[in-house]
Amino acid sequence: MHIVLDATAMVAVSRGNPLATHLIHRAHTEPGWHLYATTCALIEADRQHPGTAEHLAALPGITLLALDLPAALALAADTTWAHAHTRDAAAPTPQRPDGALVATADPYRWKGEPVRVITLTP
Repeated sequence: MHIVLDATAMVAVSRGNPLATHLIHRAHTEPGWHLYATTCALIEADRQHPGTAEHLAALPGITLLALDLPAALALAADTTWAHAHTRDAAAPTPQRPDGALVATADPYRWKGEPVRVITLTP
């Protein structure tokens, strides 16, 4: 299971959202569970809720994804860097042929996007 946290999910983690906490626990304790945070979304989350970046960086089980050239090229086609970087990270790759799910607290942000979503709101 591969899951990319968007900026809203990162803020939810920082605020103690129980569903987000459960994902982190599974990624830390269960083989085959992988959580990712893109640097662009991490910056946006920290701007929305200061302290989020440090909080997520300290958590086990979350892999931070740097802005590489393919992701940088994807940014040009979107309105926000965080959204584009998250979508790029969730896209299929040779290592993840089915891509990754996007965890979000605002599923409407992803309406019409070519990603599968996990909603962190009850």
